[in-house]
Amino acid sequence: MSVASVIVDVAAKQTDRAFDYAIPDKWKGIIVPGMRVVVPFGPRKVQGFVVALKEEAEVKRVKPIADLLDLTPVLTPELLEIGHWLTEKTLCFMISAFQVMLPAAMKAKYDKELSLLSKEAYEQLHEQVKPFFQSRSSLKWSEVEKTAAAPAFHRDIQKGLIEVVYVVKNKGNKKTAKGVKLNQSLEEIQQFMSELNKQAEKQKQVLSFMLNRNEEVAIKEIAEDLQITSAPIKALINKGLLAETEIEIYRDPYQDRYFTPSKPFQLTDEQAEAIAPILQDIEENLHDVFLMYGVTGSGKTEVYLQSIDQVLKKGKEAIMLVPEISLTPQMVKRFKERFGSKVAVLHSGLSTGEKYDEWRKIQRKEVSVVVGARSAVFAPFENLGLLIIDEEHETSYKQEENPRYHARDVAIYRGQHHQCPVILGSATPTLESFARAQKGVYKLLTLKQRMNKSSMPSVDIVDMREELRSGNRSMFSTMLFEKMKDRLEKGEQIVLFLNKRGHSSFVMCRDCGYVPTCEHCEISLTYHRYQNKLKCHYCGHEEHVHTECPECHSEHIRFFGSGTQKVEEELTKVLPEARVVRMDVDTTSRKGAHEKLLNKFASGEAQILLGTQMIAKGLDFPNVTLVGVLTADTMLNLPDFRASEKTFQLLTQVSGRAGRHKLPGEVVIQTYTPEHYSIQLASQHDYDAFYKHEMEIRKMHKYPPFFYLALVTVSHENIAKVVSVTDKISQYLRQKLSPQTTILGPVASPIAKIKDRYRYQCMLKYKLEPSLIPLLKYILERYQAEMQKENLTITIDLNPYSMM
Repeated sequence: MSVASVIVDVAAKQTDRAFDYAIPDKWKGIIVPGMRVVVPFGPRKVQGFVVALKEEAEVKRVKPIADLLDLTPVLTPELLEIGHWLTEKTLCFMISAFQVMLPAAMKAKYDKELSLLSKEAYEQLHEQVKPFFQSRSSLKWSEVEKTAAAPAFHRDIQKGLIEVVYVVKNKGNKKTAKGVKLNQSLEEIQQFMSELNKQAEKQKQVLSFMLNRNEEVAIKEIAEDLQITSAPIKALINKGLLAETEIEIYRDPYQDRYFTPSKPFQLTDEQAEAIAPILQDIEENLHDVFLMYGVTGSGKTEVYLQSIDQVLKKGKEAIMLVPEISLTPQMVKRFKERFGSKVAVLHSGLSTGEKYDEWRKIQRKEVSVVVGARSAVFAPFENLGLLIIDEEHETSYKQEENPRYHARDVAIYRGQHHQCPVILGSATPTLESFARAQKGVYKLLTLKQRMNKSSMPSVDIVDMREELRSGNRSMFSTMLFEKMKDRLEKGEQIVLFLNKRGHSSFVMCRDCGYVPTCEHCEISLTYHRYQNKLKCHYCGHEEHVHTECPECHSEHIRFFGSGTQKVEEELTKVLPEARVVRMDVDTTSRKGAHEKLLNKFASGEAQILLGTQMIAKGLDFPNVTLVGVLTADTMLNLPDFRASEKTFQLLTQVSGRAGRHKLPGEVVIQTYTPEHYSIQLASQHDYDAFYKHEMEIRKMHKYPPFFYLALVTVSHENIAKVVSVTDKISQYLRQKLSPQTTILGPVASPIAKIKDRYRYQCMLKYKLEPSLIPLLKYILERYQAEMQKENLTITIDLNPYSMM
């Protein structure tokens, strides 16, 4: 094959197709689909993915491939196929679909280098440019782009005195260390060792060590193992007995941790019944989607572990997806203890280099289990035997930027490809998944009992309106406060959950009602006390806190709402003896902070764990007997048809942190809407009743699972432009789609402005619309020129999870 079809790294409609490039003779027979290459594209060089090989190009003159970035394909034939499928399913560009499957380190880094064309050219350079080339013939554009000489450089480039060279590199590099290998025959080394005098005992030790290993070894490893300096090793290099090498080493985030190997637990009757059909599918290479509906603490993880064990015994591989927020050290520990070095872990807490190294372990078949967040679903395994999505109801499995895929859909697609089972597990499955299980599309597996037969915690609902009426202005109800005091006296632990971050949600003038909002986004600013600043959580804009109102000049500025920092402050006032660990985005942003804080709580060093969503799931502490939910209704007020479902799920998950072992648990839910069905039914742990009630509401209002949704969002700096384009799109779709399809809008998005861009949207509710995808593709093509030249953005989400 002498021609490669390449998808280039230029995300635009007109480049969203394969381009033909000639394969130079030196790479014929080496280049295969799935490899990354560097190709000339217009005046520059870009990264591209080879998607096919052929004998002849479709055009007469084809440029040759400039460079090869991989020696083995980074995308398997299956992942290339998934890329094409994602492009159709999410309406994204081909290049976006391929890039989402790879670690960030493998995305192209483009360096622009400037080279002086000849020595003679130097004399003709602009006076501002000459100093840069005084002692060298090339430099990086980044060195000059922000200097006063930049315009002069542009002129000299146009005159042809300076050449611009585009260099394509990986963003991340392999990590290497200095190593050594044996450089003589066995006989020669043995003879040398017999002739060594006693002063050179350490050189003898090194040679014995190397003979035993008979492979390349890092110098640092030899020195540590033999407890010597590097001097005897260097002496042996100088004598020619050892040769110096560069050894590739992995950045392993868990290398300093020891994991005690664990044995499988004896399954309960309920667990044994649930695992039987999964093991049968694994044994017979069958594809089914199982919905494992099990209450919190029912031992779903043990069922996952034993299912994976069966897969490994068959010589196959497994992917276990966990929401980013639940990828706790506890969860990683359970997998590492059971499967040891066979496990790779992929999540956002790892550095770019660590993620790259974990990914390469998978690609090199050095591991057979992957535990990771959403994108781990693309792990380049070629012999999958099982895919698991834990906490399948979590919205973080849906990607909110292109390609807007849901990990569940990709997992099922891969399960069909490999003819293997897929498990979706949850104590509160999404209505869509539970409805599919009721219809028989998925197979339902149920775990209704907690593993150690402990009962579900008792739940009290406190009406915060009554607390106010009785004169309690604190953020803690009398009941919660008394129960917290009682637990502290008994030496037991408490989890306090708050559904937001920051200090006070917003600042308001009590005289005129003014609320400071972000000047770039239509959203109120959040107060962070430790920095004494107001911040926008959308664009990062910061302001100092006003001491007087900018509107009416009143000094009555008040902080409303209660963020984690404010709750922590209040706790130190009312329970000064309590030791508190606060977990939110601010306290866990540093590497390893998440684990340190949890260890502090697990060891009993702290008695109260206070946090946002990240403490709602995946944590298991035997001594926790009380869970307090400070504001249960935060989500209910969001403009989202899933608001009640999300509230029910979150309250059920948080409640599940209490009384998981011998000590009984209690939950106190504080709310201003105690009568709401999602709060009432969560307090009764009654998923079935919630499902029935919510399904009636969804049917009445034409929402999933009865109807499909599509959300079209338009944004631009000019509001008139946004309204006009959204209106034209809505009118066009109304004309072309069937009368059974409902089109809502155009209306301003709930957050109507972000980063100085106005946002409008229209929503489609439909059942069967075979022409919808072609129509939406036409809309994107129709506005392509404006999207490029006028900075207009049109995003289409075919299964929206965020309506904001």
